[in-house]
Amino acid sequence: MIDWSSFFFGEEGLEFLLEISLRTFIMYLIILAGLRLLGKRGVKQLSIFELVVIISLGSAAGDPMFYKEIGLLVPIVIFSIIVACYRFTTYLTAKSTKIDDLVEGKCTYLIENGEFSIENFGKEGLAQDEFFSELRQYSISHLGQVETAILETSGNLSVYFFPNENVKYGLPILPALFENSCTEIVKKNTYACCFCGNIEEIEPKPKHTCKKCEQDKWVAAINSLRIK
Repeated sequence: MIDWSSFFFGEEGLEFLLEISLRTFIMYLIILAGLRLLGKRGVKQLSIFELVVIISLGSAAGDPMFYKEIGLLVPIVIFSIIVACYRFTTYLTAKSTKIDDLVEGKCTYLIENGEFSIENFGKEGLAQDEFFSELRQYSISHLGQVETAILETSGNLSVYFFPNENVKYGLPILPALFENSCTEIVKKNTYACCFCGNIEEIEPKPKHTCKKCEQDKWVAAINSLRIK
């Protein structure tokens, strides 16, 4: 026979369930207070450093909710230390640019003048498909529409566009166009390197190496204007 009482309430019974409810409510209030002490910047957007702080708060809050051998004073002490460390670190980052760069990191230029900044792009370990998906959220169809794209320390992407009169040929990022890449050039056209976005006018040939990155995969470039 199934012991339905143990199945639903465990070995501790209904009394501990009520205690858990009270513990969870108290921890909820403590978490709210902790986030409030972190300030608006910590809640609005999370850098890597701030994400570590939030995870630490969550970890400290979890166990006291359902382990009765852990008193509520323990997470309060932990919260106090975490918040104090956070405040001290933000004070240091405000005073020193070097410490700020060490803790928060630096923003990274991913696209410059309509082409990939391949050194920076490689450092970030971004998947090309994922990055193209991000760009398409800005109604971008090819890199020739983008003057600069910056990956911020928060992980957000900032994009600056060429004016319509300055839009140039660029690497298409729409899947239907990008999938038509090739190594053999069968007719003269303006092509974009699939690896770095470099634009070249190429005559028909079995293989052509990119002057910028030395890759040999190309796709026909486009220069359509961005539809806002």
